Amino acid sequence: MLTVGIVANEVSGDLLGAGLIAELKKRCPLARFVGVAGPRMQAAGCESLVPMERLSVMGLFEVLRHLPELWGIRRNLLDYFLRQRPDVFIGVDAPDFNLGLEQRLRAAGIRTVHLVSPTVWAWRPKRVNKVRRAVDLMLSIYPFEMEFLERHAVPAAYVGHPLADEIPLEVDQAQARRQLGLPIAGPIVALLPGSRAGEVRRLAAPFLGAVRWCLGRREGLHFVTPLVNETLRRLFEDRIRYEAPGLPITLIDGQSRAVIAAADVVLTASGTATLETLLLQRPMVVGYRLEPLTYRVVKWLDLIRVPHIAMANLLCGERLAPELIQDRCRAETLGQALLDFLDNPERVRAIQQRYRQIHRQLRQGASARAAEAVLALVADCGGR
Repeated sequence: MLTVGIVANEVSGDLLGAGLIAELKKRCPLARFVGVAGPRMQAAGCESLVPMERLSVMGLFEVLRHLPELWGIRRNLLDYFLRQRPDVFIGVDAPDFNLGLEQRLRAAGIRTVHLVSPTVWAWRPKRVNKVRRAVDLMLSIYPFEMEFLERHAVPAAYVGHPLADEIPLEVDQAQARRQLGLPIAGPIVALLPGSRAGEVRRLAAPFLGAVRWCLGRREGLHFVTPLVNETLRRLFEDRIRYEAPGLPITLIDGQSRAVIAAADVVLTASGTATLETLLLQRPMVVGYRLEPLTYRVVKWLDLIRVPHIAMANLLCGERLAPELIQDRCRAETLGQALLDFLDNPERVRAIQQRYRQIHRQLRQGASARAAEAVLALVADCGGR
């Protein structure tokens, strides 16, 4: 029986891991999956040894506060996998956590796979040496990564992005609005302040300020915010009561994809949401704030080596989505960017056409291709 160790640390990784597990199970029905999993991976059949939320920490100094716990979790996982010796270990994203685990497991003779290339091509490029030591196979979801990985002798396979396979090329906005009980007519703005508590704390004030700013200049706007869990919903509700009591914002539990599809324009944190918004062919404004000390260190060390921070812009090769970062992430700049989209339908149509082209390029049957690559590495599957 094939045994797979697998570790994810956030919502996007949970989605990627669930797709891979489902495809591996099609080929190896008796396979066992164990590690760190979110609700989607658990529903697909993965046993979770640790709640995934305990690994979901980002930011240089934010991570420092949680290092003892993270080190303890990784040490326990390492001991577990060294005892159980799975046929293959798959780290899903989370490179700062997973690469160290993969390196130790690989040194012990356990095959290792990493799903989603770390952004070594964007910042901290010397990490590629650690990647090469840690993995037997890198599964790349973006085509532009392959040249960099091959140049640095990292064994890699391009599989495409599972989200591009899941999301249809044609999006029914009216159906999405009916599904969510939203008005069929009239402009709708989606607010996506992030999937982590720290992001919501930093972005709630400027995002809610943008709502106030827009409503002061335009009547008839409807604002909708999806929250990935009850903790973030309570946090965002508290921020509404503190920052802008009485604002007409509809809060939705989950269903971020339907909310984006229902919207005319999206205000989103940087991250996977920008890719999802691209695939749903909606114009977007990207707002983001890091902790001030983290941002100063990143700028001082010149750690970022790419022209755009939003994956949607990186894929397009141009800044179709305004990126309003740190001090520029303010109510009036965010609000003006949102209204600019609502006032320029020709610009929106051109952006949608470009996003559709990117969508087609990313539709590769990613989870199936990833499963085949994993099984080719393992070379034998007793569960088939």
